[in-house]
Amino acid sequence: MANRGKKVIPGWTGRCYEDFAVGDVYRSRFGRTVTEADNQLFTHLTMNTNPLHFDEEYARNTRWGKILVNSTFTLALVVGMSVPDVSEQAMANLGWSDIRLPNPVFAGDTLYCETEVLATRESKSFPEAGIVKVRTRGVNQDGRVVIDLTRSVMIYKKAHAPSGDTFPEIREEKEG
Repeated sequence: MANRGKKVIPGWTGRCYEDFAVGDVYRSRFGRTVTEADNQLFTHLTMNTNPLHFDEEYARNTRWGKILVNSTFTLALVVGMSVPDVSEQAMANLGWSDIRLPNPVFAGDTLYCETEVLATRESKSFPEAGIVKVRTRGVNQDGRVVIDLTRSVMIYKKAHAPSGDTFPEIREEKEG
C-alpha cells in the first residue's frame, strides 16, 4: 500500500447547505477569456442558425459590427464559473429565472462571475437537502454586467453529501 502512512489533505469539495448564509457574496477565482472557437463550437453544437454568431460578413452589417457571442454560451460559462462556490454539492438544479443580458459579449472578452446568496430554506420533499437561491452576475473586463440571473439549487446537507473520495489506491509496481 503506497498511501500507508501518508497524510492526504483533502481538496475543496464545495459548500454544503449549512455553509450558505443570506448576503454572502462569492467571486470566481479565475476569469475566462472567450475565444472565437468557443463561440463557433457552442453555436454549431446547439444548432443555433442565427448568422450573427458565425457569419463575419453578416455581422459586420449589424449594429454590433462584428460577431456576437451566443448568449446561451455566456449563460453556460457564467453558471459553470459559479459551480465551485455554489453547486459542487448540488443534488439538482431547480431552475434559472430573471435572466437578463444588459451588454453584449464578443470574442476576446474576459468574463468574471459574482454570486450573492439571496435565500435558503429546508427542502420539504428531500430532508437530506436544502434549497439555496442565488443571484449570479457575469462581468466583463471593463466591469460591465453581461448577464444577470437568479438560480435555485438543491444542495446536500453535510451529513448526506456523497463521498467525493473516488481516488484509487496507488499501487507501486516493480519494474521488470
